[in-house]
Amino acid sequence: MILHAYYARKFLTFFAGVFGVFLLLLALIDLVEQMRRFGGKVSFGEVLTLTLLNTPSGLYGIMPLMMILATVAMFLGLSRSSELVVTRAAGRSGLRALLAPLTVVLLIGALTVVMFNPIVAATSKRYGELQERYLSGGQEVFSISSEGLWLRQGGDDGQTVIRAARAAPEGTVLHDVTFLVFAPDGGPIRRIEAQSAQLVPGAWELTRAKVWPLVAGFNPEAAAARHDTLRVPSTLTMDRIRDSFGDPSVISVWDMPAYIAQLEEAGFSARRHAVWFQMELARPLFLVAMLLVGAAFTMRHARFRNTGVAVLSAVILGFSLYYIRNFAQILGENGQIPIVLAAWAPPVASVMLGLGVLLIMEDG
Repeated sequence: MILHAYYARKFLTFFAGVFGVFLLLLALIDLVEQMRRFGGKVSFGEVLTLTLLNTPSGLYGIMPLMMILATVAMFLGLSRSSELVVTRAAGRSGLRALLAPLTVVLLIGALTVVMFNPIVAATSKRYGELQERYLSGGQEVFSISSEGLWLRQGGDDGQTVIRAARAAPEGTVLHDVTFLVFAPDGGPIRRIEAQSAQLVPGAWELTRAKVWPLVAGFNPEAAAARHDTLRVPSTLTMDRIRDSFGDPSVISVWDMPAYIAQLEEAGFSARRHAVWFQMELARPLFLVAMLLVGAAFTMRHARFRNTGVAVLSAVILGFSLYYIRNFAQILGENGQIPIVLAAWAPPVASVMLGLGVLLIMEDG
């Protein structure tokens, strides 16, 4: 038990060190990038805020890389200090020495999904909102609720809030839609209701629309006008709408099931979000696979030759498994393979591969 606690504490120390190094590195790189993009447009404090909001997303994405690097660093240190030799001489196999790091990795993976994922989702969403505001001078927001879907587009002429009961899968055709136009000073100036609205270059094209002017001291219904077709200027594009609701990383894993149900109810395809949700659930298993791969190549004694080749092989194999996992995600999002297969097959196969290589290295 004491030996397991020692290995667990040692692995946590190495992982914390790798995490700290990458945190500092990513923060500095992102700070330079934000200053390049927004230099002269916003203050340094706002640039720093953008950097702090964007860094967690980068750390979350490279978590498998940090896990394999921490594993390599730990077992190389144990091999050079002959601690693994002493452990084996005491009658404990190398596989038993992995039990404590394996438990730590499972805990880290669970905490990553349960706690770190909501933090990353919140910071990524806020970062996107601030970035859009600084770049275009207005916000373009997409949200879905039980009352339908909501859009907000901004520009120099003010903000426009759009609500629709449902939409086409691509998000460019809205049905039973309401437009509420606000002046730059924040007051409402016009309300529009239409049977449908289609996004065309530079505008929304409304069908069977009714317009109410909202002017103080004036009866809106008396001045209301009906139009068979009406064009409302817009800075939105199909790609920007897809990006607004198509990025599942800005949705917390706790809110994802309800969000998927709302997407499907509104008429959108939720396959991308379903794949992402299952992959988040499988993340701890994939981190375990990174531990097994890293340990398989670095648990030998340091006196053996080709230590550098072994470390390089572990890192390359880890990267390969990571890209295979991303490729399976793409296939799942495109509907070419089932969702569960896309999310769980790469982690399970990676664990089996790492365990197989580990058994070959340990027992021949």
